Amino acid sequence: MNTTNFWSSIGVRLPIIQAPMVGVSTPILAAEVSNAGALGSIGLGASTPDQARALIKQTRELTDQPFNVNMFCHRPARFNQTQNDTWLAYIAKWFSEFDAAPPQEIREIYKSFLSDRAMLEVLLAERPAVVSFHFGTPDPTWVAELREAGIVTLGCATTLKEAQMLQKAGVDAIVAQGYEAGGHRGVFDDAPNQDHELGLFPLTRMLTTHIRLPVIAAGGIMDGASINAALALGAAGVQMGTAFILCPESSATPEHRAALISARAHETRVTSYVSGRPARGLANRLYLESTGQQIPVPAEYPLAYDVTKALHAAAVLKGCHDFAAQWAGQGAPLARALPAAELIKTLVEEMRSASKSTTFL
Repeated sequence: MNTTNFWSSIGVRLPIIQAPMVGVSTPILAAEVSNAGALGSIGLGASTPDQARALIKQTRELTDQPFNVNMFCHRPARFNQTQNDTWLAYIAKWFSEFDAAPPQEIREIYKSFLSDRAMLEVLLAERPAVVSFHFGTPDPTWVAELREAGIVTLGCATTLKEAQMLQKAGVDAIVAQGYEAGGHRGVFDDAPNQDHELGLFPLTRMLTTHIRLPVIAAGGIMDGASINAALALGAAGVQMGTAFILCPESSATPEHRAALISARAHETRVTSYVSGRPARGLANRLYLESTGQQIPVPAEYPLAYDVTKALHAAAVLKGCHDFAAQWAGQGAPLARALPAAELIKTLVEEMRSASKSTTFL
């Protein structure tokens, strides 16, 4: 499928996807982006089937345009008691600062789409225009069911091997996530040292060279010039997340917004110590103080996330936000506080301007 056919098959005018950021994306943000001609998204990775149905309904009440919903396809957590106990003992030192104790039991707070047939049934019934996958891909038969229902499917890849696996599974297009991207890395294998940490440019060229599917570039793209750069590499379009965090329609907290316009925006790091899977965000105390040789392996995703969310809640009760998960990519210093529709309009104008300024040839 060529680039033009891909976007026309969805019914989208602009080659821009607003990333589905759980905790930041909202129905109104997705709707405003879609109404402006791009593809808005909502993240359903933290939702139950009933919550997912409600979010899809809320978005449909705000737009009659296509939008994307995103699913987490992580391996279901394995409860390793020794590993979990060691992690809890390690993190207890921070809880004690706030006169609190870590949870006695760790919960698997997010159910993987891989084992959630009820969620699949919601998607088949609601039929959003696009369903995207993160952390892997569901069984190819599930992908086929979605496509037979007229749903376009996207899968996230951080390597050529992952892209080939997604292509074999039958998805319609690949999101190439460079190491610059904010939020959780889309790596299929989250074991230590398995992330190839490929930047967006080489990853995009690898995929556009060796994969027959449309490739959507993601990671560090913040303006029209960088969109054009991705298109010049052969990408069919781009996915942008951090660029939309400061939009008034997002649900980013005041603290997250303030951090993005501060010096902290210049220091993003990738760590597994927040959630149990590698993720890029603004460096907080979990990033800065979880270094050295004696740091235990965190509990698996999303078990570790259950613990750090409890730590953040305990800290907030004491007026401290040093443990908040504030996801952001390396382009964070370029974020702009614009309404979503205005941001889309600005991006298009910048794309046109950047195209006209290319005078070397």
